[in-house]
Amino acid sequence: MRQELQSLPKGLAEDVARNLVMVAKLIDEDPEQAYAYARIALRLASRVAAVREAAGFAAYTNQKYSEALAEFRAARRMTGSAELWPVMADCERGLGRPEKALDMAGEPEVQRLDKAGQVEMRLVAAGARRDMDQLDAAIVTLQSPELAANSVQPWTARLRYAYADALQAAGREDEAREWFAKTIEADRDGATDASDRLAELDGVEFVDAFDEETESESAEHGVELPVGSGEPEKTGLSEAVPDGDEDVSGRETSQD
Repeated sequence: MRQELQSLPKGLAEDVARNLVMVAKLIDEDPEQAYAYARIALRLASRVAAVREAAGFAAYTNQKYSEALAEFRAARRMTGSAELWPVMADCERGLGRPEKALDMAGEPEVQRLDKAGQVEMRLVAAGARRDMDQLDAAIVTLQSPELAANSVQPWTARLRYAYADALQAAGREDEAREWFAKTIEADRDGATDASDRLAELDGVEFVDAFDEETESESAEHGVELPVGSGEPEKTGLSEAVPDGDEDVSGRETSQD
């Protein structure tokens, strides 16, 4: 990115760099604000590939899939790189075109991706299969040497989680339990809710300790709690791919 910005006047390059830094800093915790910074950078330097890519990811995170796809295409034209191919395919899914995403999964560009990119493309393709209610095909799509490998790579937890989730959706709960357990082994940063999903399969209910403590203290002081205020709550356990909300690639669907 620094090399690309060197083509700009110094003052302009510094302004663009500051905005891109804020995009990277905020894109997970405050996507809307990150998007605002990306738009500023885009107005300042629309001919810089790194700016178009950052604008694409900011739009993607905010479920603006049509806009994200346009920015990714622009960045790809500028660089000639296939790196953005999987996320471009996922934008097609977001726009309600899973068939197009599957077509992209079979294009020669996939062979130009590194291993991480190929795994990402596999996740997107499996998600597209599920969009089309082809659950068995989604399961087969995820079956790969990367899934079977014992070594833990940056993509391992997400791949195992997607497979476990698909198995559970297909009613294969014993296999799903096994793969959620394997996900936990690979998920060193706790990026997935595999432990909750496994507990759900095992019939474990979680009690809110704070509510129990409040109820106990209130009872000691003769305070009557409203009906239901001290009842234990189950954790919010949602499927990884509920209809119209979220899927295995981490993308939320949009009304764009």
